[in-house]
Amino acid sequence: MKIRASKVCRVLAAALPLLLLSGCSVFMAANQPDKKDLSVLTAGTPRARLLQEFGQPLSSRLLGEKRVDLFSFVQGYSKEAKAGRAFGHGVGDLATGGLWEFAGTSAETVFDGKKLSFEVTYNRSDFVERVVRLN
Repeated sequence: MKIRASKVCRVLAAALPLLLLSGCSVFMAANQPDKKDLSVLTAGTPRARLLQEFGQPLSSRLLGEKRVDLFSFVQGYSKEAKAGRAFGHGVGDLATGGLWEFAGTSAETVFDGKKLSFEVTYNRSDFVERVVRLN
């Protein structure tokens, strides 16, 4: 009985670091920024719809009778892409006994979305008139 208990303890002691290490890239992939709907950046879209999609602008000013907003955000990934990446990292973790975390975590740090900035000009009725991508 003592031999069995000591083997179980050794297996648990060996597995514990793997359990603690694994999952970081899975977590990072699942929590990447969401994909924004850029189709709202077209002429005729109400300002309220842009605020709903992107949140409050970094700045907003009046230029004559027209409002000009500056939006900046990180363009992320669809739910399907995030789930697929998380699943792939999980499989990699299991297949390599946790060694995948070195590559997976590095990859998730690099591929964490792209920062986008837009200047949006509205007409008097607060409908998009012009959109300029700044980066």
